[in-house]
Amino acid sequence: QVQLVESGGGLVQAGGSLRLSCAASGITRIGFTIADIGWYRQTPGKQRELVARIAGDRSTNYVDSVEGRFTISRDNAKNTVYLHMISLKSEDTAIYYCNVRSFDSTYWGQGTQVTVSS
Repeated sequence: QVQLVESGGGLVQAGGSLRLSCAASGITRIGFTIADIGWYRQTPGKQRELVARIAGDRSTNYVDSVEGRFTISRDNAKNTVYLHMISLKSEDTAIYYCNVRSFDSTYWGQGTQVTVSS
């Protein structure tokens, strides 16, 4: 059974930084290596939105609102994906979720809260 565990969230002042981690277990090394992995976020009353994605070939894309501030990366040896966030804004406040898509299966983590105080 594949499990995703996010960590690294917390309370930070505007302009600060955080690094989120998502560790995958129960997935094979090849399954993680080829996986398309995304960080999503959600606030109350709004749809979950894709923030950043990294493909198996390590190509990345970002939603416009975080371009230049967030960096997604992956360590396939550790089955872990990261989201490094700098210059945080109050509008970045949300629950952040990790999503892994591999071999036609999709997995979600439980989420980690990021709160940016202005």
